[in-house]
Amino acid sequence: MAHFAELNNSNEVLRVVVISNEDVNANGGDYSTETERFVSTIVPHSSGGNQWKQTSYNGNARKQYAGIGCTYDASKNKFISPKPYTSWSLDSNDDWKAPVTYPTVTEISSNTVLIFWDEDNQKWLGKVGLTNYEWDATNKQWNEV
Repeated sequence: MAHFAELNNSNEVLRVVVISNEDVNANGGDYSTETERFVSTIVPHSSGGNQWKQTSYNGNARKQYAGIGCTYDASKNKFISPKPYTSWSLDSNDDWKAPVTYPTVTEISSNTVLIFWDEDNQKWLGKVGLTNYEWDATNKQWNEV
């Protein structure tokens, strides 16, 4: 089965549909403009939709699977996930990165740290059980708060 993302005028993914491999092969083949045009003839565009782009369910092409809210970058021929936070930026691999490097320590006393980003304070926070921590990026350690 082949997957196709419907894009709006801003190249944002509105939805993803499944098309048979037989239809893809008979109408231009994988990742061809002919197949994308063919999909437009059999699947009506939703409100705001204007084109189809094939996406790889396992991320083998166009960087990653196109989920709703992803954006298709035509110049790079890849799908970019939604920006998770205002302060984050794309790295050279087109992955979103926080302004503070992700913690390298993921366990405290053999317990996995639940790690999450605090946008307001621009830092990584962690939780083990009922205990809260903040990441000290300079010393590369968790400090209890």
